Parts: sequence; C-alpha cells; structure tokens
Amino acid sequence: MQTILGAGGVIGIELAKALPKYTGEIRLAGRNPKKVNENDSLFIADLTKREDVFKAVEGSEVVYLTVGLEYKTRIWQEQWPPMAEHVVDACVHHGARLVFFDNVYAIGRDHVSHITEDSPISPTSKKGEVRAMVDRMILDKIASGRLNAIIARSADFYGVGNNMMLMELVFKNLEKNKKAQWLYTVKTKHSFTYTPDAGIATALLGNTPDAFNQVWNLPTDPNSMTGAEWIDLFAKEMGKSNKYQLMPSWMVKAASLFVPLFAELYEMRYQFDRDFFLDSSKFGKRFNFTPTTYQAGVREIVCQYSGIPRIG
Repeated sequence: MQTILGAGGVIGIELAKALPKYTGEIRLAGRNPKKVNENDSLFIADLTKREDVFKAVEGSEVVYLTVGLEYKTRIWQEQWPPMAEHVVDACVHHGARLVFFDNVYAIGRDHVSHITEDSPISPTSKKGEVRAMVDRMILDKIASGRLNAIIARSADFYGVGNNMMLMELVFKNLEKNKKAQWLYTVKTKHSFTYTPDAGIATALLGNTPDAFNQVWNLPTDPNSMTGAEWIDLFAKEMGKSNKYQLMPSWMVKAASLFVPLFAELYEMRYQFDRDFFLDSSKFGKRFNFTPTTYQAGVREIVCQYSGIPRIG
C-alpha cells in the first residue's frame, strides 16, 4: 500500500496518476479525497489530528506528504510543525518510508540564485522558518536511523490547476483579455516546475530504495526565463498581447495594507527580485530524466486548459 496524505491538491493528483506504474494499492487520504484511478481507496482524515494520521499511515509501505495548507503565515506556523511531527511519528511507528513533497522556502536570499541539494537551510522569511523547522525535523530523524525518508523539493509549480502564481497572474489574465501581471521585476529569471513532471518524479523517488535518506530537487527545465519571457511565451501560445502590469516592491507593500495575500507575498520578494534557479541535474543524471521544456509545458497547458488550438 502506498498512501498520499493531502491527496486532493494539484501535486497529490499528479502523483496519484503516476503511482499505478508501481503499485495497485493506492490510498488517498484527506478531508475530501476523490478517486483519481479506478482502484484507489479513499480514507477520510483530518491530517491536523494525530490519531487520524496514524490510522491513515497504518499498513503503508510508502507515505507521500503532499499537503498544501492555506497560504497564510499564521496557519503555517500553527499547523505545519505538529502535522509533520504526527506524520514522522506515524511512519516510524508503522515502519513506513516517507516522501515529503517540499518547496524551497527554507533556502534564503542569495542562495536562491542556484539551488542545489547542498544549498544551506537559510530561511529569510517567516514561512521559510516554518519549512526549515519541518526539514530539520525530518533530517534529524533520518540521521538518528529511525526514519527512511526523502525531501523532494520543487520550485513554484505551473500546470493545469488553481492557486499557482504563474497561472493566476499570467495565464488567467491573458485568457480574460487582460494584461498579464508580474511581481517586483520582469528582468530576473525564475524557475518553475511542471506539475506532471513533479508527480512522475515523486512517484519514481518513492519507489527507488536507494534514493531514500537524501534531498532531491525535482526535475525542472534548466533553461530558466525572465518574467518578461514567461509572459511572452504564454502570450504567443495563446495568441494574445504580451502587455503586462508590473507590481514593484513598493506597490506590493502598499497593497498589503488592504489585501492580505499581498502581505503574505511581500516577505517572499527575495525569490523574485533576483535570479531564482532550481538545479535538478542530480535527479536528471540519476534517472536519465529530461524535464519538460517550458515551451512544451506551456503549449500543453494552453491546449488542455483553455481549448485554444495549438499554434505552430
């Protein structure tokens, strides 16, 4: 049995699509799980409750933690540490291997210009401090020999789905014949991870015994692009204007007084006001895996998500 905790999100769904290659027993656990594959078993659980987590993990060989909490610092501070502790303890208790689908918030400031698996845990935001706490918890349990686990790190991701920055600010605005939006500056480069690649790679890691007890950056196109280039790419594929509205740092800070989301985004500006590059060459070399190019990923999104005929 392989279990996905937080199965209803974008990554949980992509992971569930990829797992039948390795197992016929997939358990989807969450508050409102829905089948992705015909033979999936569903387990209703509140993952903030220790007893629910232990029951969800019981009988599992591999557990994937793909929970996506609401994007609020207070909620992250209140819920992530105890939830992660519950999951780690349940995996230790039941002898399950853990794959933690992580972001790179624990990596701070200038370290984001080239993020490898060896980049230091160096949080420079409150949300980053929370993720660093969870990472250290898992790494400490690995070091003690009590837990077999993987930390699988992704950049901000893009694909078919909701609540992804690139999709919300660029794709959805262009789809409505509005100007695309971008934060801070369009001149710096920014890596994004394609959600189908993330799902396939996470399933592969979870079913590769010698991949455990390591950090892995998930496959991401190494040909990083600037904000302006991202907007141009979407506009070209959608047959739309590449005009955009830029929200510089001072505007985001001002808007944060009235729009809570901007208050949450302001502390993460270090990921956009300088080049941000996720290096996944370790994964590529180990598994001979070539990430989906940004051009192919955007083209596929446009075809699937909007029904606009493929251009070119």
